[in-house]
Amino acid sequence: MKHTVSEYLTFFREFQNHGVSTGAFTPSGRHLARALAEPIRERTWPARILEVGPGTGAVTRELVRDVGPEDQFDLVELNDRFVDILRRRFDSEPDFRQVANRTRILHQPVQEWKPATDYDFIVCGLPFNNFAVGLVKCIFKHFEDLLSPDGTLAFFEYAWVHEIKRRLTTIEDRRRIARVRRVLQRYLRLYEFRQQTIYRNFPPAVVHYLRFHKPGHTSP
Repeated sequence: MKHTVSEYLTFFREFQNHGVSTGAFTPSGRHLARALAEPIRERTWPARILEVGPGTGAVTRELVRDVGPEDQFDLVELNDRFVDILRRRFDSEPDFRQVANRTRILHQPVQEWKPATDYDFIVCGLPFNNFAVGLVKCIFKHFEDLLSPDGTLAFFEYAWVHEIKRRLTTIEDRRRIARVRRVLQRYLRLYEFRQQTIYRNFPPAVVHYLRFHKPGHTSP
């Protein structure tokens, strides 16, 4: 299904108003959404699934197709307007409505979410390269706490974003991005088990798949 004009306009308006937390000016494309949902689609057991930063629901649209009758699906979204859109979609759109009875929309920062049970899968759309380094460290540490020992985290970065920002931003912002990058690279070096580049997205994106709690490794 293609994005609606209103979805693009809403996303672009929120990018203008809240660029730090929104991170992109268009929703994620279908091919990127499918790549992020891939670990969930491949499993064969009931699972607890968390989507972080779903925005208008571009990736959610793909995830709901893979939510089974015994699964629990939670979404954490900070943006007020995106939360309203998500609630309307779960009330009105057929693919969303079929999993609404096992879905929770949590309107809060992800680092404040303290569930009683670990998640098997986390799908993350947060724009880490827009955040302060301390916040990135806090979120990833919380992801470690949220995931079960064999759980999978999938998140993406836009390709070439570091080179573009290096040329267009201030010296202070370039230093911040470099520090954030070092945090991300450490997690990728320790825990990434696969990645794929999605060229059929605007802009192209790299999807990272991580598993924590590997024997012999400690948290960054």
